[in-house]
This record gives sequence, C-alpha cells and structure tokens, in this order.
Amino acid sequence: MTSPPRLGVIGVGVFGLLHLRAFRQAQRAGKCELVCAAATSRTRLDQRCAEFGIRGYTDWREMLDRELLDAVSIVTPDHLHREQTLAALERGLHVLVEKPLDVTVPGGEEMIRAANVRERLLQVDFHKRYDPWHLELKRKLDRGELGALRYASCHMEDQIVVPRDWFAGWAQHSSPVWFLGVHFFDLMRWLMSSEPTRVFASGMRGKLTALGIDSYDAVQTLVQFANGASCTFDNSWILPDNFEAIVNQGLRIVGTEGVVEVDTQDRGMRGCTSAEGMRTFNMGYVVEATDRRGQPEFRGYGIESISDFVDNLLFLREGGTIEQLRGRVALGEDGLAATRMAVAAHRSVETGEVVDVSGSDQGRKVR
Repeated sequence: MTSPPRLGVIGVGVFGLLHLRAFRQAQRAGKCELVCAAATSRTRLDQRCAEFGIRGYTDWREMLDRELLDAVSIVTPDHLHREQTLAALERGLHVLVEKPLDVTVPGGEEMIRAANVRERLLQVDFHKRYDPWHLELKRKLDRGELGALRYASCHMEDQIVVPRDWFAGWAQHSSPVWFLGVHFFDLMRWLMSSEPTRVFASGMRGKLTALGIDSYDAVQTLVQFANGASCTFDNSWILPDNFEAIVNQGLRIVGTEGVVEVDTQDRGMRGCTSAEGMRTFNMGYVVEATDRRGQPEFRGYGIESISDFVDNLLFLREGGTIEQLRGRVALGEDGLAATRMAVAAHRSVETGEVVDVSGSDQGRKVR
C-alpha cells in the first residue's frame, strides 16, 4: 500500500488557514499527510505550526528543497504566484494555487507549459464553482432551461477592511478586479460554457489612494461572450466597515426562456447584536462543527474546493489522468482565461478602448 501524498502550504494568512484546515481533515481521513508550511511572518508561522503539528519555514524555497513533498498549495499575494508555482513544478510537485493564476498572460502561459512538460496537476482554487447555489444554476443552464442566453450581471464587493487592514502590505499590487473580479470571470465563463471575446471597463480611484493605497476603488467591466451573451461585472472593495457582511455578492442571468437570480450575500440568515450590529451570515462558505471525537470539522464550499485537490491527487495515483479532470476541475487553462479577462479589463480602464480577447492575438485593442 502506497503512502498518502505529502503536502506543504506556502502562505498561512487568512486563506492559508483554510488550506491547512482542509488538509488536516483530509489527513485524518487517511487521504494525505500535511507536512509543513512556509510564511514570512515568524510569529504567525509558529502559531500555525503549533496548531497543526507541522514544520515551518520562513523561506519557501528552503521548504521545497528540504522536504520530500508530492504537492504544494500556494496561498500568497497575487504577484508571487508565478515564481512559487514554477519553482514547485520544476521540483516535480503538483500545485494548487489560489486565484488568480497570475497577473500577467505570459506568466500564466509559462506556468501552464511547465505543468504540461512535467505532467503535473496545476489546479486553481476557484471556489465559486463549488457553491451549491451556483451548482444548481449550472445544472439549469446545462439542461437549457433558460433557453438562449441574452445577458447577465454580477457583483462582488468587499468591505474596506480587506484592502485597508487585511492586506495592507500588498493591496497596492492588486485591485478589485484581481482580488474579486476573477472569481466571477471564471464563474460566468464556466456557467455559460462560452469563451469571452471583447472587454470594456471603467474604473475609479480616490478613497484608497487617500489612505495611501495605490489601487482602484471600483471597476465595472462589460464582457461579451462567444455565445452572443454579455455580462457586467461590478467590483469594489470600499464598502463601509458597518456593512452587514464582509462580502456583498450575487448574479442574474437572463435567457430567452427564463431568468435566474442568485443572492449569495443574503442567504436567509440574518441577525443583530449590540457588538456587531446587523449581519448576514454565509453558512455555505465555511461552517465549523466537531466530529464524533470532538475534533474541529469544517464544511462548506470554501473547504471543499481545497479538499478536491487532495481527491484529484488520489485520482491521479490510481491511474487517472489530468485530461480526465478537464472540465470538472479548474485547471491552469481556466485560470489563464480569467487572467486574460482581468488584464483586458485593466487595459480598457487605462485606454478607454474595447479590448479583443478572442483568437490567437488575445489582448489587442479594438479600434
């Protein structure tokens, strides 16, 4: 009997903690072995290593060189994904990388080439695909219940606490498009089973720059798809601190035979306390419980999208192929498609022009 795959995690912050929890649960089920983690913050790293009983490194390169790993998950700021993913692939490791795949098209292409040459899994954590609300919408669309799609709209907006406090050290390297927009870029492409063709966007700065954060406050993007439908994407991360949820999000799709609206912010559970004020709760994302032995247990699509990586590693070990995962799992090519849309959106904001993202010459302006 072969030993389970050995995993490491690069990045142990807000979202890195979810990866550690997901892998520890998989370890308890005998599916993997959570071995180590790397992070630049020694204090936070020591806390995580003590909690999960793993080894820690402040240099992720040293971790990759010293540990005998089968796979690694990368949960670091957007602009670091490329270098860390390539280093892991060069060492023959399978990789789960948080969205976005990369913040440049050439970088994403290089990552995909490296994965293909070494025949390694390059999976992108687009957890919106695992949301049961979205899964039901996908089933309806695949069955043709909405007819021919005509237009759609979606929004994802964060409280200002996210760029100002959570990620103050690197928010200037990101934007509401990179941090939020790529989620729905991938989701709408996946839901509609259609490729983007043209992108037009407008953006505004001011509130964050006044706080010393050189990033857009908000960007609105219009994307046309090959199936003839168009979709608007509204993204911002300047909602007030006292907004009733960290994330405000939802979508609407209209076809010739129907319409579906999905409010993924207000899912039906609301409450008010003197300490927090009015709040809505997303009980589909991550829910904490305890198992029969009293151990912490986490459920929800925010955990399932990470756990799926472990199941895919086991599938490959059992003789499955990466090609068999295509269409069911968000691979590097799916991450690259979202990156192309995000790059085009920023280019359109800067030039005021429509950007073509179809064909071999993707990313050129449309005059």
